[in-house]
Amino acid sequence: QLGADWGRVEEKDALAVLEAAVETGVTFLDTADVYGDGRSEKIIGRFLRDHPGLLVATKMGRRMPQEPENYTLENFRAWTDRSRANLGVDTLDLVQLHCPPDPVFASDRVFDALDTLVEEGRVAGYGVSVETCDQALTAIARRGTATVQIILNAFRLKPLERVLPAA
Repeated sequence: QLGADWGRVEEKDALAVLEAAVETGVTFLDTADVYGDGRSEKIIGRFLRDHPGLLVATKMGRRMPQEPENYTLENFRAWTDRSRANLGVDTLDLVQLHCPPDPVFASDRVFDALDTLVEEGRVAGYGVSVETCDQALTAIARRGTATVQIILNAFRLKPLERVLPAA
């Protein structure tokens, strides 16, 4: 974690972690606008200047109360503009909704707004970071959803049974 939300991380150490990752073949970086209130994105943005070609996903939607009415095109534009500035890019490779509330997954308005971000060139693609298999399955059913990020580990194996086959 580069944002220092869970303990102090010096910028030089964060950059060293990124360098070590790339040296071992990592080409995909995942962050969020709330990690260090944008600090993680800014560090990755500085790193990208010397390491073009990496794919970066960032998440949005947790910088204000997670109420369905806050998931609007206007907010999406503001959130992605901030992330684009933090990362130093014109177009975000991938933006994911950051564990939004359940009603967001059923909202045509929300997914139409995400499609608009793609049409405007603010993002190349979008997806969701989810808490449950049901949320993942609802998101997968949306035509424009490029990615679903879900917890999968030895204690949480349901995604293997339910989400992976649907994906």
